[in-house]
Amino acid sequence: MTSFESKITHIPAPIDKVYAKLSDLNNLEAVRNMIPADKMAKIKDMRFDTDSCTVNVDPVGEITFSIIDREPPKTIKFTAAKSPMPLFLWIQLLPVNESTTKTRITVKADINAFLKPMVSKPLQEAVDRMADVLTVIPYDR
Repeated sequence: MTSFESKITHIPAPIDKVYAKLSDLNNLEAVRNMIPADKMAKIKDMRFDTDSCTVNVDPVGEITFSIIDREPPKTIKFTAAKSPMPLFLWIQLLPVNESTTKTRITVKADINAFLKPMVSKPLQEAVDRMADVLTVIPYDR
């Protein structure tokens, strides 16, 4: 498995609110409006429920990220179904103070040696972009 770790980002909200928002994927419907138009053009469909998020993206197809473990208020772990490769994702949270939470996203993917040079950079960029998106989600609602 190859690991991709995001940069560490700071969310301007207390850890309990961040965890509550991110651990129920219904709350992430608001993220849809934060995706740039050029990226949204590749997304055919996006569905959320409490424990999963399904996206249909060209050229990959439909992928479902399902929560497999919650460790309040520190960690949310996901696995991907229908992914072209085995894929796991962790969101790690750490309080900085009463109003700020530090976060890091880790993705582990089983990438064959032939594809690794082609997908490593886009995967790293996607992980960093996800970490950036977490910083602008409204956690007070």
